[in-house]
Amino acid sequence: MASSLFIFFLNSLSNFLPLSVLSATVLEDLATLTPPPDFTTTITTNCLHNPLLRYCNNTSSPMNITEIFRSTIVASHLCNESKNPNCIDSFPKIRIHSRPKTAALYLSFDFFWKYCHLTVVEIQLGNNSLKSEFPTNALSCAQIRTLDLSYNQLTGSVPVQNLSRLTNLTHLNLSYNWFSEDKILNTEFFNRFNASSFIHSGLLPDVKRYKMRVLVLLVVFPIVVILLCCCLGWLCLKRPDYLPRTCRRRSHKFTSAMIDAATDEFSDQRLVSKRSGVDIHRGTLRDGREAKIEVYTEKVSKEKRREFEEECEAVLKLRHKNLVKVLGWCNSRNLRALVTEWTNGENVETWLSSSLASSWRRRLRVVMGVVEGVCYLWEQWPEITFDLNTSSVLLSDDDQEPLISQFKIGDGTVHQQIYSTLDCFFWR
Repeated sequence: MASSLFIFFLNSLSNFLPLSVLSATVLEDLATLTPPPDFTTTITTNCLHNPLLRYCNNTSSPMNITEIFRSTIVASHLCNESKNPNCIDSFPKIRIHSRPKTAALYLSFDFFWKYCHLTVVEIQLGNNSLKSEFPTNALSCAQIRTLDLSYNQLTGSVPVQNLSRLTNLTHLNLSYNWFSEDKILNTEFFNRFNASSFIHSGLLPDVKRYKMRVLVLLVVFPIVVILLCCCLGWLCLKRPDYLPRTCRRRSHKFTSAMIDAATDEFSDQRLVSKRSGVDIHRGTLRDGREAKIEVYTEKVSKEKRREFEEECEAVLKLRHKNLVKVLGWCNSRNLRALVTEWTNGENVETWLSSSLASSWRRRLRVVMGVVEGVCYLWEQWPEITFDLNTSSVLLSDDDQEPLISQFKIGDGTVHQQIYSTLDCFFWR
């Protein structure tokens, strides 16, 4: 019955439509076409014979005769484009493969999909390089059983909720598109179809990408971790000054690599003085501070190196205005060094030869500073001895405060050194 009504409708329409209306160029002139005078009567008659037609059940808005007219024309052309065997008898399939311009054209006719014929059960729009989001207009054909959108460039998300309403849909192909990853795998809708419906669509995990992730996790990631551990180990052992201070176990312990970097590998430009067993260099630490680095050239035993470190730890605790501040030390197998703050002021020996030392009041002030420093060492740190002479006492830049700058292992001659040094202040 429905088929005979559809034939009657097309025969009636062809009686008053000119041949030019059925030409392919009409699709370009739809905007100027208007329905024939008797078209409303034809539509009304069709609805009386078949109330299930889509334009008869459009209760949401008044019947648009112009849209229905244009939709009928587009349907006639689309039927021919899809190579249906008998476009008058039925309209079961829309097949437009490998024709990008044609497919995009018909998808743009919203009014056709709005009044999609009930006889259409298969829509195939594959391999058309469509660059858009999912063509939701095609879902207006709620009775379809097959939908093929493969080999396109569709993007965005898949309207799973709308697709789920197509209860007759049994074959879906969204493969080879660029859809965004979605939770479609966890939906009941996905279980209706085979995984082959979503190959390289962006909805399934890419096998190659999955293998790459496995490769990264099993091979690359461990290698990166090992390299990072090696780098971190090297920093901890060789250059802990590159680490944050909170991560350094002993911030006052310098390594030989740190001393090399601070002195430009003991360049001649950094060498300040040389004397028996000790080379003094001016170094620049990584934080920008200037430091005096006393390098002990004498080779000693392991026991002596252990004693040296104990003495350095004790010297590090000295806190007095007349003592040079100790910053740290190095006690490796090939290098022993004491690092103290750098003072640009001259030593007492040079100062006594200048006119600034002519005042007895200034000399007395320097002597009192030295005595205060010595008393602090005797009273608070009797185990620490020092090398006291006019060349080892420095004067600070700002207030000419004397600073005892050299410490050493006691040899029982410290008292005599003090007396001879103090004599120089008054009789030189």
